[in-house]
Amino acid sequence: MTTDTSEKGLETLIMRHMTGVDGFAVTSGSVGEKPDVSGIGCFAGSPKDFDRAQALDVPQLFAFLRVTQPEAFKKLAMTDDSKDINRLKFLARLSSETGKRGVIDVLRKGLDHGPVHFDLFYGTPSPGNAKAESLHAKNRFSVTRQLAYSMDETRRALDLGLFINGLPIATFELKNSLTKQTVEDAVEQYKRDRDPRERLFGFGRCVVHFAVDDSEVQMCTELKGKSSWFLPFNKGYNDGAGNPPNPSGLKTDYLWKEVLTRWG
Repeated sequence: MTTDTSEKGLETLIMRHMTGVDGFAVTSGSVGEKPDVSGIGCFAGSPKDFDRAQALDVPQLFAFLRVTQPEAFKKLAMTDDSKDINRLKFLARLSSETGKRGVIDVLRKGLDHGPVHFDLFYGTPSPGNAKAESLHAKNRFSVTRQLAYSMDETRRALDLGLFINGLPIATFELKNSLTKQTVEDAVEQYKRDRDPRERLFGFGRCVVHFAVDDSEVQMCTELKGKSSWFLPFNKGYNDGAGNPPNPSGLKTDYLWKEVLTRWG
């Protein structure tokens, strides 16, 4: 069977591998208890659930907190109303801390909100630690297709966004060399069209931005418009640049099959 390597086909390929579904029909606000068994353990997110002002996937975040820290979560006394003052204060606090400390530090050390502390990620457990293993399994890794991120232009969207417990980790721009769209076009799109003043693109709010086609991958950790510095994220081939031929798929599928695994 011929692999569809068009931009949309590449989106679908990655989504199905990671989540088990194509990601087109995800209902806003609906977060399952378990991801689809045909994926690698990631949930499919809805672009409508992304809070563009705070750069958070709120339903995924709240689903994680409700399951892992129910008593602390109850103390927030929030309602489901998106304009609830307690809800707004908590999300603003989390967003502010992420902007100050960076998403990695927030995931590692958690968040203090008033007298309550929240863990926002549970790391790999040591062997034999059943409690830590149980908590680690409750982390929610999610991928959102066509992530509308802009506060000013709602139609602007990234091809894919990757989240851990509702906090953004990686963004993806995908291209297809068969239609003369390469990784360099994806890099140019980040430099030209992805405004670093947008909340999602602020330094430290997202770990990495990937430009990807069916042959090569490049990455950037800080978007600065035309000054954005992208580096190759390839395996190398014959002591040179690029990636080796892949008889069972795309040259770049190591990115989602090896690097971006749920337990990576």
